[in-house]
Amino acid sequence: MSDADTRQKAEDHYYSALDLMADGKLEEAVAVYRESLAVDPAFTEAMHGLARALQDLQRYDEAIAVAQQITELDPDDVLAHTSLSVLYQKKGMIPEAEAEGAKARVLGWKQQLKKGSS
Repeated sequence: MSDADTRQKAEDHYYSALDLMADGKLEEAVAVYRESLAVDPAFTEAMHGLARALQDLQRYDEAIAVAQQITELDPDDVLAHTSLSVLYQKKGMIPEAEAEGAKARVLGWKQQLKKGSS
C-alpha cells in the first residue's frame, strides 16, 4: 500500500470516528480512532480525536498518554499541550496543568510571531 493509500485509509477511519463522536457513540469512536492509528501511527489528527473521546469518557490517564504521544511526535503542537493542561486539571494535577498551559501559550505566541513576520 502506498503512502497516499495508507493516509487515505487512516483518514477514512478518522472521519468515521468523527461521525461516531457526533452521534455520541464514544466507545465506538475510540475503537475507530485506534483503527486509524493502526494504519498510520503518526496521524496526529486521529490522536487528537482519540484523546478527546477518552476525555469525554473520563478515561483521563489514557487520554494523557495519547496527548503525550502527540507532543513526542510534534513538540510544537499547541492543542496537545492545551489538552494536557485540561486533562491534568481534571485529575487535580494543578502544577502540571499550569506548566502545560504555559507551554501552549508560549507556542501559540511563537506561531503568531512567525505568521506576523512572513
